[in-house]
Amino acid sequence: MIKEIALKKMEQYFNKDKKRINHAKKVTDFALEILGAENTQNLFFLKVVTLAAVFHDIGIHEAEKKYGSSAGKYQEIEGPAIARRILEGMHIEEEVINRVCYIIGGHHTESKIDNIDFKIIWDADLLVNISEENIHLDRERVSKIILKSFKTESGKKLAKKLYLSNQ
Repeated sequence: MIKEIALKKMEQYFNKDKKRINHAKKVTDFALEILGAENTQNLFFLKVVTLAAVFHDIGIHEAEKKYGSSAGKYQEIEGPAIARRILEGMHIEEEVINRVCYIIGGHHTESKIDNIDFKIIWDADLLVNISEENIHLDRERVSKIILKSFKTESGKKLAKKLYLSNQ
């Protein structure tokens, strides 16, 4: 239920920006798949992972408006306040909102990763970006990214299955 409401709010916010909407949906699907595989499913993590995945790029339009750039550092600056307003409107618990906003405020900064929920968002976003940025066409590069950048074993396995298995 929370996922459907959050997706609807995200789609309303992004309006006709299908690229950003589809990206968020893919990240959300991968995040929930990784969460299930990591055996860390409690209600808090489920809410945080779902909401952080749906809203991780929510600051991108404001970043483009304010800074003329969609760079990750600007998304990290603008995203948390926008997400907080939306999440408060959804009557999400303050503890969950704070955690989601922390993840959104650092989702392009590897050194800020501090727990399994953040690792899951990192990996899910990376899985989608490998495809969207056509990195998947370079198997050697994908192998290096899997070794160096993925944070969960489930994320690594999923990346190998998606991008390195001979199908």
